[in-house]
Amino acid sequence: MKLNGFFVNHAVFTLEDLDDYLKLKGSFNLHTRNAILAYYRKKGGIVAVRRGLYTVVSGGSLSEKSPVDPYLLAAKMTKDAVLGYHTALEFHGKAYSVFNQYHYLSKSRSLAVQFRSSSFQGVTFPQSLCDKKQEMFDVVSHQRSGVEIRVTSLERTFVDVMDRPDLAGGWEEIWRSLEQIEFFDLDKVVEYVKLLDNATTAAKVGFFLEQRKEALMVDDKYLNQLKALVPKQPHYFKAKEKKGRLMKGWNIIVPQYILDKTWQEIS
Repeated sequence: MKLNGFFVNHAVFTLEDLDDYLKLKGSFNLHTRNAILAYYRKKGGIVAVRRGLYTVVSGGSLSEKSPVDPYLLAAKMTKDAVLGYHTALEFHGKAYSVFNQYHYLSKSRSLAVQFRSSSFQGVTFPQSLCDKKQEMFDVVSHQRSGVEIRVTSLERTFVDVMDRPDLAGGWEEIWRSLEQIEFFDLDKVVEYVKLLDNATTAAKVGFFLEQRKEALMVDDKYLNQLKALVPKQPHYFKAKEKKGRLMKGWNIIVPQYILDKTWQEIS
């Protein structure tokens, strides 16, 4: 059985995707499916990324050298995968640097997958979102080579990287990336900060917006809403960085190199 029509809309596919297609064609059974997979793998038409996940080899390419879209792979790692953090910044074209590590959000825990020079790591949704059943808050969908990709919006990504800078390359990378964004829907930003329910994250988001107040045309009403959510006692902007200046309005201690953006001196 030829699968050219299936491959056109499934540049990356799971066993479940293939089973659904075969059922639609009225020719599904495990023997047929396994025989088809064995045929195309031997022919070099598909490559196994991990158990149950395959990528289609583009026409004329050798299977070991066939280009693979890493965003498609990340999007198919789990049924509920959502591209997030630095990977979302890259997908939206706003990352300062390009990484070969890709993060996706999911309800389920999964082992990291290494495929060629790229690694794919799942991150569980923040517990506060799970408790409120808001895991998919401000998640947008895109079609790419026939595959649906879910990714956090720029607003949610902004807050997420402030919440988990370890998943976004560190503060220099975060600052340089976020400064490329010219507009945020600040109602969504504030709503998502409230959903996360993390006082330190609220303070970091507010501090960044205050620093970019003119460029982003930030109204004071948004800063005031965020100030109502900040820690009661001073918190460190960077957990392991114990030196810095207390920003009283936000009750966070910010390292001097972030205030001075010292990385600009060596650009």
